[in-house]
Amino acid sequence: MDCRHIQFSMDKSKVDLWQLQALFNEAAFWARERTLEDLEIAINNSNPVVTVWDGTRMIGFCRATSDGIYRGTIWDVVIHPDYQGAGLGRKLVETALSHPLMSRVERVYLMTTHQQQFYERIGFEENKSTTMVLHNTYEMSALSVSKHSLEFQTKELDTVSV
Repeated sequence: MDCRHIQFSMDKSKVDLWQLQALFNEAAFWARERTLEDLEIAINNSNPVVTVWDGTRMIGFCRATSDGIYRGTIWDVVIHPDYQGAGLGRKLVETALSHPLMSRVERVYLMTTHQQQFYERIGFEENKSTTMVLHNTYEMSALSVSKHSLEFQTKELDTVSV
């Protein structure tokens, strides 16, 4: 496949949410059924965001989060099935890793279910030491924050002396 005309962009304002949702629904079993509203929130809170374009068609996407020095995480890597196998996925991840917020971090994390070999070829290694996850629900987190945190903060403020 001749990919010389394919364009990569790190301008998250160019993300077409409708095309992104369609891309996820077609090519990413783990991201099907994401709403436009939730996608917008995720993109707004991610940096860098990388898109891949064939003309006006979005054919690839990934996003990352990072503190800029210690840790970064790559999320939601997807290339449309019609374009897989041409090296675009590798270039997509490498483009995200080259961003200033990602290029200096000590460790970059990535979660994947079925593509370990793909990421190993890029340089990622299996990591069995970081295996904890909290399945948080909005209702649970809202209740926990409002009741427990505020009580703790109030008690802490009452006992702190200057």
